[in-house]
Amino acid sequence: MKSILITGCNRGIGLGLVHHLLKSSNTATSNIFATCRNPQQAEELTSLAQKHSNLKILQLDVKNFDSYNDIVKQVQDVVGDGGLNLLVNNAGVSSKFTRVNLVKADQMTDNFLVNSVAPLMLTKAFIPLLKQASKANESLPLGCSRAAVINISSILGSIAENQQGGYYPYRCSKASLNAITRSLSFDLKEDKVLVVSIHPGWIKTDMGGKQAPLEIDQAVPQIIQLFSNISQSHNGGFYQYDGKQLPW
Repeated sequence: MKSILITGCNRGIGLGLVHHLLKSSNTATSNIFATCRNPQQAEELTSLAQKHSNLKILQLDVKNFDSYNDIVKQVQDVVGDGGLNLLVNNAGVSSKFTRVNLVKADQMTDNFLVNSVAPLMLTKAFIPLLKQASKANESLPLGCSRAAVINISSILGSIAENQQGGYYPYRCSKASLNAITRSLSFDLKEDKVLVVSIHPGWIKTDMGGKQAPLEIDQAVPQIIQLFSNISQSHNGGFYQYDGKQLPW
């Protein structure tokens, strides 16, 4: 993968992906674009960028749709005709565990805006650069080394696996993201751009909480390995961090 853009990199999974990509692919990945809302407050990310010239921090609030064209231009100025090989829609929010008698409309709309609308609109903005990457690497099979969109979803977005109820804002927004993944996989098929949803596992992050069974350093290397293994057979699917296919 020559160029990767990951949203939501100031902490958690996004920051973990940056760490491990720099550690395992520093020579292979020419450009890692890491977005965050407030670069001035992203001290660890800034420290990494000072040590690695291939890591570029971009300021992005995914709810600010008017800024997307500027982000695309910033990336294009760096990658040129090579395009963007991999877009990882990782930025997300989660309301607390919410039963039906407590759920609020603003929780629903905020989760949908960040977790499903933003990934769709950002992908739309980057389609020209994804198509460029696909064309520039047409000798390669469908996959992340050619051109791909990875949507970081959640097992909580699986309707078939919902045996608990609750979590309305998060569940519904991630189920919507999975539907977006499926539609994009058909819409971008002719352009040879792969689109997949990934459940990263229940990880100890600010969002996942202290009770989560997985550490970032346990899950993230497997997620990156999955990036490398994803092929045409995965297109439009929903997979766990360890490669297991999940039900919708």
